[in-house]
Amino acid sequence: MSSLVQSVDWLAIAPPTLAAVVGLVVLVADLFIGEEQKAVLGWVSVAGLAASALLLLPLKDGDRATFCLTGDAHACSYTADRFTLVIQFLVLGGALLAALLSVTALKDANKDLPEGEFWFLLLSSAAGAALLPASRDLATLIVALEVASLPAFALVGIKRGDKKSSEAALKFFLSSVTATAVSLMGVSFVYATTGSLYLTQIADKIQHVDGQFHTLAQAGVVLTLVGFAFKTAAVPFHFWVPDTYVGAPLPVAAYLSVVGKAVGFSGLILVTVVALPSYGNVWGPALAALAALTMTVGNVGALRQQATRAYSAVRLLAWSSVGQAGYLLVPIASAAYSKDADKAIGSTVAYALMYAVVNLGAFAVAALVARTSPLNRISDYRGLYARSPLSALILGFFLLCLAGLPPGIIGLFAKVTVFAAAVDAGLGWLAVVMAVNVVIALFYYLQWTTLLFRAPEGEPAKHRVPAPLTAAIALTAVLGIALSGAPQLVLRFSATGLF
Repeated sequence: MSSLVQSVDWLAIAPPTLAAVVGLVVLVADLFIGEEQKAVLGWVSVAGLAASALLLLPLKDGDRATFCLTGDAHACSYTADRFTLVIQFLVLGGALLAALLSVTALKDANKDLPEGEFWFLLLSSAAGAALLPASRDLATLIVALEVASLPAFALVGIKRGDKKSSEAALKFFLSSVTATAVSLMGVSFVYATTGSLYLTQIADKIQHVDGQFHTLAQAGVVLTLVGFAFKTAAVPFHFWVPDTYVGAPLPVAAYLSVVGKAVGFSGLILVTVVALPSYGNVWGPALAALAALTMTVGNVGALRQQATRAYSAVRLLAWSSVGQAGYLLVPIASAAYSKDADKAIGSTVAYALMYAVVNLGAFAVAALVARTSPLNRISDYRGLYARSPLSALILGFFLLCLAGLPPGIIGLFAKVTVFAAAVDAGLGWLAVVMAVNVVIALFYYLQWTTLLFRAPEGEPAKHRVPAPLTAAIALTAVLGIALSGAPQLVLRFSATGLF
């Protein structure tokens, strides 16, 4: 009976559980309240996500594990260690900011977006995203990935009667399902060669695979990575990103750009560094090539955006997020070659934290501009300083952070840590590719930044900023400025402790 699962540590699983419970409460409450009270559901959801994030505090003092095998205390399905808590903080914090943006978006939509379903789907996806970094067996990992993904498909296509939204959701769904199917085949290969789904047991057993199964194990490693590469928008699994971001409500695009990436990267890290460290010679070169390809295609795609094209601002942020995914892949690839894999992974987590803050902030300002310019073209940002000086300064700061230029010190710091990870691992060629891409990115980020401060065409129209939108912009701005003042805090906070 050694395979039976033991008791449950409720405190360890509290953050994702609370998000899921609040989602169910909101769905049921939606049935019993009138249209005029629907706004309450949004604030209940915001409070639920904030409470879920606060539940991380009691867990910060020590590693906790639950759903463990009785015969092997190290074989657990759920582990709340340092890595888990940092990613859960990123996921729940990102979902909270996306929820603040959504409160305003739902009010502006004037009942075109069903509120109860929207909040249920957002909370369900956030619960799955918070579960994934804690997953320590392949079955839970894939289930968490799908729980995070399936509600996201519906969120993308939730605009009633919007063909663009429906098309984006269909493209997102079909490509994601294909990637998941490939991953499941990879998981089955890994299970066939090791006889276990637990990451710690796989790490040990895959080193002693019989010679005749060696090719099967290698194929399993590569195929398993595909689903997570899709979630991170790594090239060539990126083609869904621009259309999906444009078709989705803007808060959902912001959510996917940050939380979706956190899900993909945490899954990649667990599969490669924890479960398959001995196969670094397989996934290391594959991820290094993916990183180079992804950052190049993403930045070139962003560079090609025309300022007067409809939704060009959102498209630029979409292609930019693909390029940023390339930078995030660099330290994971470096972990295959580095003597200190934990430090390399810490660089990815640090970059992800920086990216989450500034990208959500950029989307928040984009949501503000979209209230008066629904087509959200880059040219619509011309003269933003004359209309809303503080918003223009904040967006300029976020764009400089993404570019890695002062005063966006946190962006520069994050890029330097990623660059150092590649150099320390002996991947000089990848560091050179990254340097070239940083220069390419400078052009389109600076082009957009200078547009903010040019003379506006016509009389600048001032507009009122709703409180939830103000809160999201202010929160990201304060975090970005504080971290630029003390960037070392990010690296200290993101020390993963996976080993």
